[in-house]
Amino acid sequence: MFDRELEEATSHIRQALAGLSLPSPEEIVWAPIPFAGQWGYGTAACFQVAAAQARANPGTQVKRRAVELAEQVVRKLEPVSGFARFAAENAYINAYFETADYAARVVDACLQSGPDFGRGEPQPDRLMVEYAQPNTHHSFHIGHARNAVLGEALARIAEFAGYETIRASYPGDIGLGVITCIWAYDKFHRGQEPEGVFARGRWLANIYTEATALVTPKDNETPEETRQRQTYDAERRELLRRWDAGEPEVRRLWERTRQWSLDELLEVLKLLGISIDVFFLESQAAELGKSIVEELVASGIAEDERANNGPVIVKIDEKLGMKKEKYRTAVILRSDGTALYMTNDLALARLKFEKYHVDRSIYVVDFRQSLHFQQVFKILELWGFPQAAKCYHLAHGFVTLPAGAMSSRKGNVIYFMDVYEEAVRRVKAIIAEKNPELSAESREEVAGQIGLGALTYAMLSVDNTKDIVFDWETALSFDGQSAPYIQNAHVRANSILKKVARLPEAVSFDYGLSEHETTLINLISRFPMLVQQAAREYKPLLMAGYAFELAKSFHGFYHAVPVLQADRDDIREARLRLTAATRQTLANCLGLLGIKAPNVM
Repeated sequence: MFDRELEEATSHIRQALAGLSLPSPEEIVWAPIPFAGQWGYGTAACFQVAAAQARANPGTQVKRRAVELAEQVVRKLEPVSGFARFAAENAYINAYFETADYAARVVDACLQSGPDFGRGEPQPDRLMVEYAQPNTHHSFHIGHARNAVLGEALARIAEFAGYETIRASYPGDIGLGVITCIWAYDKFHRGQEPEGVFARGRWLANIYTEATALVTPKDNETPEETRQRQTYDAERRELLRRWDAGEPEVRRLWERTRQWSLDELLEVLKLLGISIDVFFLESQAAELGKSIVEELVASGIAEDERANNGPVIVKIDEKLGMKKEKYRTAVILRSDGTALYMTNDLALARLKFEKYHVDRSIYVVDFRQSLHFQQVFKILELWGFPQAAKCYHLAHGFVTLPAGAMSSRKGNVIYFMDVYEEAVRRVKAIIAEKNPELSAESREEVAGQIGLGALTYAMLSVDNTKDIVFDWETALSFDGQSAPYIQNAHVRANSILKKVARLPEAVSFDYGLSEHETTLINLISRFPMLVQQAAREYKPLLMAGYAFELAKSFHGFYHAVPVLQADRDDIREARLRLTAATRQTLANCLGLLGIKAPNVM
């Protein structure tokens, strides 16, 4: 928004330092100054110069020298168009705007850019965000939803920040868990098939729970129960071997039941507004993964112990020359030659780097896989992939309802569609009470937007590293940190603006701005930088917190500051444009979180 002015100010600072026979820092960074009568930007460039002098002359006091330099530089600075003045304050060089000019620039920039307000310039790195990837032969539950909305928000933010972004999903469609479900289906339910996408998904999940109980040791089981369990366990493991050998009958049964899960996944992603660019399937990576294992053995990175009935391993700490254990030893292929998650993740990484030319790869997976991904990334590094340094595991915690934790093995899973439908039902009841005049058609649409928004925001407004206990009252509140509260701010702004025929142009903010107005202007001006920060730090939480802060400030403005009834026409016009800019910023922010911005509710 103020790039030209800041570039010119940077150039003048470099010239002033040169005039003092001092080198310039490699980079001069500007940061916004909190509003205190004027807006501005400040830089700590003189601290950098003073620190460099202290390294050359150890007796130099950095803070005192930085104060001296800031005062000297400011005296030499030429005026810069757009800035009212420069000042040396506590060793910082601060550049201040005229208040009215700054306010007008921020509001005008927002309204001129519209949906693109905050969009960054194209960035050199290509990102792949991998998320929304539940195992097949289960049903999509509330924990999967957290993964999906977290990954989608990050993908939207990164794309908006200027990064070419590829959305990828890597459903686990094979492994002993999947085979366990297929074994039980074939043995106890062959030929059965419920009607409906979601019915089939849940049915498979129930079969998985049933099958897991049959092969899991129980307390005080009888010898006969033990023999039966061991027989069942041997049967499912034999089925995995047959799948791995490519037996057509086993593969056909697997493909048919797998498609039921994939159909359900696509329906849920459609509801969430998620469009995946690339679907990788774990089963497709197995053969490539096995060839990679052989390559790692041949290069001396991996050790093959299969001759002694052992697995193929990589002693990562030893290969890195580390004396303390950190990454441990990774098993990359079983002793019987079947693939592991590690095998397949190495194959997937090669596909990402070589086929899709990815510079950064973000894996959105729950925190239980933290060591796994540390090992994968370090093996990639040993293997010689420079992109390994830019692989990142965005870990997240679990989601539960107050009743307790979920487990697909135990069968106490909270299905996402159940929670979504309950959210919509509750929102309809609230709308009927608060806005009974809303038409049935509009009520249906708005209830879906608010209900889904409430679920999404509940997942994004908590730090991804923390577990979430989902609470209905908090998520659906119109008065707290929730999506309905933020969406209502957008609705209130819209209610003001729809009462005017057209939005005023070329207004002046040259009047005594209230604290509510300066707060809104300050928040709107921060939005483009926040987009970059959230993308850089892989942190949608920043955007979720900002959305609440902006909504809270607008609600305060709405109640305290007259807009349509302002004392003067020029103030009325300025406040209308500020209202429109706030509405636009709220819409952009909610969009990046994957939440709709309704016009009524």
